[in-house]
Amino acid sequence: MRKRLFTAALMTVVLLTACGGEAEHFSDSEPTGSMPLSYAQQFTVDYYGENSLITIGGRDRYLLLPENGDIPDDLPSDITVIQQPVENIYLAASSAMDLFDGISSLDRVRMTATKPEEWSLPNVRSAIDRGDILYAGKYSAPDYELILSEGCTLAVESTMIYHCPEVGEQLKSFGIPVLTERSSYEAHPLGRMEWIKLYGLILGKYDEAEQLFSEKAELLEAIKNEGFTGKTAVFFYISANGSVNVRKPGDYVSEMIRLAGGEYIPSAEQVSADENALSTMNMQFEAFYAIAKDADYIIYNSTVDGGLASVDELIGKNALLADFKAVREGNVWCTEKNMFQQTTAAADMISDLHSVLSGEADDAAEYMYKLN
Repeated sequence: MRKRLFTAALMTVVLLTACGGEAEHFSDSEPTGSMPLSYAQQFTVDYYGENSLITIGGRDRYLLLPENGDIPDDLPSDITVIQQPVENIYLAASSAMDLFDGISSLDRVRMTATKPEEWSLPNVRSAIDRGDILYAGKYSAPDYELILSEGCTLAVESTMIYHCPEVGEQLKSFGIPVLTERSSYEAHPLGRMEWIKLYGLILGKYDEAEQLFSEKAELLEAIKNEGFTGKTAVFFYISANGSVNVRKPGDYVSEMIRLAGGEYIPSAEQVSADENALSTMNMQFEAFYAIAKDADYIIYNSTVDGGLASVDELIGKNALLADFKAVREGNVWCTEKNMFQQTTAAADMISDLHSVLSGEADDAAEYMYKLN
């Protein structure tokens, strides 16, 4: 282990020395352009010739350099350098995996912080079965020895890393850049997917990323042109203690329902606001009953406690659900487990929702199925 740590540290010194050369002064540079973004608000990219300055969350900055590119002499200490080519990535942010898959770049990911059995993405499961992607421990307790031995050149973390900053600092001490992504903070569903442009830029596949994003944006526009369905929908699951977990108004799931032509319940006026950054909130069932009993559609979130097989199984969680309008009229749907890991499919999910809310869907859609 000590030998590997020394080797990693030595490689970092060599890299920094090699990149010193005739580097330009960062303070003398002016941006030559920026990445066009349609929905994403949690990152920006400014171009400085062949270099790209990435800003995430308005505070974390990264300078992306091409292969053999020089680090500017006076680069501020708060800017992390990412040098292409970027390979053997440790991907702890599970929501980003589908974006890598979308631009055929799973071969750049060597390690993940999500256990093999927790993946629903077929290509990821296949890569894990082949041994192409390895489990490197939970984000809060990664296998540093494995990460170093695999030649990791970038760690992509979710904001959960803020709760254990010592992990990020340890990775950085090994010379591994740590990019903390904030796609989960995007309010618009396609804002989350637009992060594919950032990963496309980092991996040298920006054109592919731009093309896929444009196709999904066009699909969304076609759905929006269908207009309002006049239907209300509630999206929830019931926790083990009997409380109801709902997405907050303004969350990207409630936004998907709105974009699909529906009205999300509960509305902002029906719930009290809180200051935490979570996208969900818990309600006592009595309060949920008062707000949601007349919703036209129920969409049960199966990603936490597993899928339901029937309406009777749903009612078994609380007998009062039998009084709900959606239950009485047979408009109860359950999500498939792939709904949240398939980040590139936001527009397709909205299309599914529109089919359900407009009454055009049969008993099953790609990301949901009907409960009978």
